[in-house]
Amino acid sequence: MSALTVDHSTASGREWDDLVRIWQETDAPEGCKVEIIEGIVTVAPPPSKAHNDIADLVQRSLYEVIPKVWGIYQTLGTVVPSRDGLYIPDIAVAPKEVLRADAGNYIPAAAAELIVEITSKSNASSDRIKKAAGYAQAGVPLYLLIDSWAPGGPTITLYGEPQGAVYRVLRAGKFGATISLPEPFDLELDTSEFPVG
Repeated sequence: MSALTVDHSTASGREWDDLVRIWQETDAPEGCKVEIIEGIVTVAPPPSKAHNDIADLVQRSLYEVIPKVWGIYQTLGTVVPSRDGLYIPDIAVAPKEVLRADAGNYIPAAAAELIVEITSKSNASSDRIKKAAGYAQAGVPLYLLIDSWAPGGPTITLYGEPQGAVYRVLRAGKFGATISLPEPFDLELDTSEFPVG
């Protein structure tokens, strides 16, 4: 992962606009993910086949339980200006009307009902710490972290009840476990088919 550092020590509306402009103008190779994480524009390589397979399995399960007025998006920018963040989660579940309300390439993270991040070797730390804090601070009700690179082996953790920049762990298990997502999803997510790597 390469990063372009931008001074954000006095981030205000103008500095945030400058960060977003740099994000928009970053010419990354096709398939790479460009994000702003705590004021740093980052470019990550395309995800692995296993990563994409997990995203597909989760997305298919979610389609069985969400209302038709919501969508499931794999490359939707979600913005958390209070943390100098513009993240591209692996999956965001949000009302379709939010996407249709404004032009542009991102929505407020607070508008998402669920965010799913699937770690890659290069971004695991950001997904576990920085992005989790950003999503919590934005008030995203549920954050599902699928961590293929956890030190003790692949894990899945559902976070909820955000307060400030902190989530409460609602459920956790290793790959192979079934994780229950509460209302409004009411989903038993089977992770037994999740590939490792």
